Amino acid sequence: MIAIVDYGMGNLHSVKKAFDFIGAESEIVTEPAAIDAAEKIVLPGVGAFADAIDTLQKKQLVNPLKQAIEDGRYFLGICLGLQMLFDISYEDGQFPGLGVIPGQVVRFDLSDLPDHAELKIPHMGWNALNIKGDIPIYQGIENGSYVYFVHSYYVTPTDNAVIATTTTHGCEFVSSIARNNLFATQFHPEKSQRIGLQILKNFANL
Repeated sequence: MIAIVDYGMGNLHSVKKAFDFIGAESEIVTEPAAIDAAEKIVLPGVGAFADAIDTLQKKQLVNPLKQAIEDGRYFLGICLGLQMLFDISYEDGQFPGLGVIPGQVVRFDLSDLPDHAELKIPHMGWNALNIKGDIPIYQGIENGSYVYFVHSYYVTPTDNAVIATTTTHGCEFVSSIARNNLFATQFHPEKSQRIGLQILKNFANL
C-alpha cells in the first residue's frame, strides 16, 4: 500500500485520484502508525515551508518519515515534499528542514538576466525535463518531456549525484532528485497528464 501523507498542506485528492487511475492501491494517512505500516510513502505539499515543517513536527510525523527512508522503503516527495527533505530553506526567513538530503532551498533570482521581465515568478506552467542518467521513475519517459510546475523556490543539493533532472527557467535548476529508495520532484506529476501518470506508475511498480 502507498501511504499519501496528510498534514494539511498537500494536493492529497489529486494525488490519490492519479494513483486510483493507474490502478495502484493508495491511502491518505494522518497517523505515524500508518506511515510505519506502509510499503511506500508519498509526501505531497503546497504552501509555506516553515508551516509545513512545524505541522509535521506537531503531528509527530517527522521521525516516521525519516525512518521509512532509512529503512529503504520507497519514498516520493512532491513539490514542498521535495524541499522539506533538505537541510535549510530561505523562504521568508531561514528555517531548518528534515535534513535527509544535504543542501538548501533558495528563491529564483532572475534580476540579472536580460530577459527577466518576460520570466515570471512563481515559475508556473509546463516545462521540460533534462533527465540525468537511468532513473527508475523515468523509465519510458523521453528526455525533454514536459511536466507541470508551480513554485518560487528550488533546491540546491550539496552532492550533485542526487540530481535526477534539471529544468531551465532563466537558470538551470534541479527539478527532481533520486537517491537509492528516495525520489522527489519539484513538479507535480499528479497534474502532468500522461507523463506524470507514467512517473507515478513507475514509482508504484518499484
